[in-house]
Formats: sequence, structure tokens, C-alpha cells
Amino acid sequence: MSKTKKALDALKAKSVSELNEELVAAKKELFNLRFQNATNQLDNTSRIKEVRRNIARVETLISEKTKAAQ
Repeated sequence: MSKTKKALDALKAKSVSELNEELVAAKKELFNLRFQNATNQLDNTSRIKEVRRNIARVETLISEKTKAAQ
């Protein structure tokens, strides 16, 4: 099983409130990465792309769970 598949399964097991906490943490991380990139302190710039995709995954799961709850 791939790394992203395992991460996705772990996210699917979480509740909506836990996903919201995960989303806040990911957005803070993205802000910090962008700040480091702007000040030329960021070595691994591909991490920005990974965090953005993770944010999209979390937002998608939140919307799916809220629609399923209705």
C-alpha cells in the first residue's frame, strides 16, 4: 500500500471535528512554509505542494462526511 493511501485511510477514520483540527494545523504549516520560502530559508520546496494536497484531501473528506450526515 502506498504512503498516500495509508494517510488517506488514517484521515477517513477521523471524525469531522478531528479533521477540522487537522485542517487548521495544515494551514498553519503551509503559512510557515510560505514564509520560509519567501525568506529563502526553505530547502525542500516540494513540501508546499504536499501540504496543499493534504489540505485539499482534508477539505474533501469534511464535505463528504457532512453531506453523508444530512
